Amino acid sequence: MTQLKELPLTTLQFYATAPYPCSYLPGKIARSQVATPSHLIHADLYGELVNAGFRRSGLYTYRPYCDECRACIATRIPVAQFQANRSQRRSWKKHQGLEIRVLNLGYQEEHYELYQQYQMTRHADDDMDRDDQDQYMQFLLQSRVNSRIVEFRDGPQDTHPGKLRMVSMIDILEQGISSVYTFFDTTNPSASYGTYSILWQIRQALELELPYLYLGYYIENSEKMSYKAKFQPIEGLIDDHWQAIVAR
Repeated sequence: MTQLKELPLTTLQFYATAPYPCSYLPGKIARSQVATPSHLIHADLYGELVNAGFRRSGLYTYRPYCDECRACIATRIPVAQFQANRSQRRSWKKHQGLEIRVLNLGYQEEHYELYQQYQMTRHADDDMDRDDQDQYMQFLLQSRVNSRIVEFRDGPQDTHPGKLRMVSMIDILEQGISSVYTFFDTTNPSASYGTYSILWQIRQALELELPYLYLGYYIENSEKMSYKAKFQPIEGLIDDHWQAIVAR
């Protein structure tokens, strides 16, 4: 991993958490490295941390720091070079009718209900508690950087807004867009909302003339995290250098 002494982060301190069960690879033990104090991590400094493989969960900024495992690889898409494959082009065409609104951070009960539904269906087998309202707000609605909620709905029905299908949380940084979290309606098995959200974020980065979309961690042997290699070209922070990850 990038050595901290190489980064202009002298105002921060870093500590390693105690070991805990890995959420993605059964039987593995994980640790994280956490940047503190959180109130000093403004947009410019957070951008430097993202380039060094960090992510944020609310006001908590971290990166994997496991003793014997290097499976988690920070990723980014160089958006000007991205080429959608056939399946991704179908996803874009299928969901182009969605109405999209970009909102400031703020609690909406409808968003929270969709989040709960997504957690119950997509993470039903995880050994974890479901987030209550306070945990949801701490996870997704607290930020010290330029963050936005992106709301995806069906087209309006008469005078009523269309059904809420997906919500994405994004950070807009000098280096690019960082995709924080996306949750969506899981009741339609033929939908590909998650793919569409990533494609939309790539286009937004291009429109804003930002070079990268940061997609979080890629884990080759985790079904929930390996999908990112389908978006080509994609780069991973490997041995302290951003380099190409080839889809398998």
